[in-house]
Amino acid sequence: MEESSAGHFDALLYLSFGGPEQPADVRPFLENVTRGRNVPPERLDEVEQHYLHFGGVSPINALNRDIIARVEHELKRRGHDLPVYFGNRNWHPMAEDAVSRMLEDGIRRALVFPTSAWGGYSGCRQYHEDIARAIEAAHAGIELIKLRHYFDHPLLIEAFADAIRAARDELPAPLRETARLVFTAHSVPESADAAAGLPEEGGHLYSRQVHEAAALCAGAVGRNEFDVVWQSRSGPARIPWLEPDICDHIEALAARGETAVIVCPVGFVSDHLEVVWDLDTEARETADKLGVAFARAATPGTDERFTTMIADLIDEALSDREPTRSGSAPQRGSSTNGAPCAVGCCEMPRRPGH
Repeated sequence: MEESSAGHFDALLYLSFGGPEQPADVRPFLENVTRGRNVPPERLDEVEQHYLHFGGVSPINALNRDIIARVEHELKRRGHDLPVYFGNRNWHPMAEDAVSRMLEDGIRRALVFPTSAWGGYSGCRQYHEDIARAIEAAHAGIELIKLRHYFDHPLLIEAFADAIRAARDELPAPLRETARLVFTAHSVPESADAAAGLPEEGGHLYSRQVHEAAALCAGAVGRNEFDVVWQSRSGPARIPWLEPDICDHIEALAARGETAVIVCPVGFVSDHLEVVWDLDTEARETADKLGVAFARAATPGTDERFTTMIADLIDEALSDREPTRSGSAPQRGSSTNGAPCAVGCCEMPRRPGH
């Protein structure tokens, strides 16, 4: 996708990851997610049980539909005649079907909001690939412009900060001020993170952005000390991924005498399954077993500021004004207010034998 000038757009495509909405969806959904990644079948069996624990339904689609309804209302309030279409990478409604409907409705130029705030392959470049695949499947002319990274948008930071404060208040009063603040994001292979970004900028775009977002949130709640850890790894054990894992980290905190932890899933915009299982189930159980008080901050998707942020990103693209940012880590995008994704940016390293 090429960088395009600001101006008229016909619609917004809300592009997300997708999730099963009934038990029969779970296995084919997971096979879509892991296709070509050499994920062992036993790992799929394990994750399938996580979904079945919640009735085979991921909360992500329902959460996204709620966000879309609020975005549509906010855009109308601002006087923008932009219908919002919903498409996913891995499950229905698929991005290809959404783009087909857009073309049927006469849409020829649209903005794309991804439910990932980040750079890197999975967080950014793969969304560009989703867009390109959907356009190719449509066999017709449509221009889709992905909005910029928004990991450091002030409204996102404010929403996370208030969620941290609310989580702190769930802890017993004597533990609130000493509880360790821990931020989590989805782990990725170390090689993929090293390749994230442009070589001249030193790579590691994803992990740099996560650390900056965590620092901004910690600063907003007056904390000088915090940890950044990772969760939800899914690859073969022989391949190094970003560490430490959240459960391993809670064990380490307990071993050094920490008695309470506030966990903020800064890497996620909604309480989908990787939050409610990996954090609310596994991490909480680990903390309970070790006698560590545990509180988890909410994700920002249900916060009205998240809706406002999406509309603000659209206004930026429509007017070509300077991005509203709290941080300084490199950020990318395809709208005119974000640096374009250049050739070689965030490419997935080739696996041996490929």
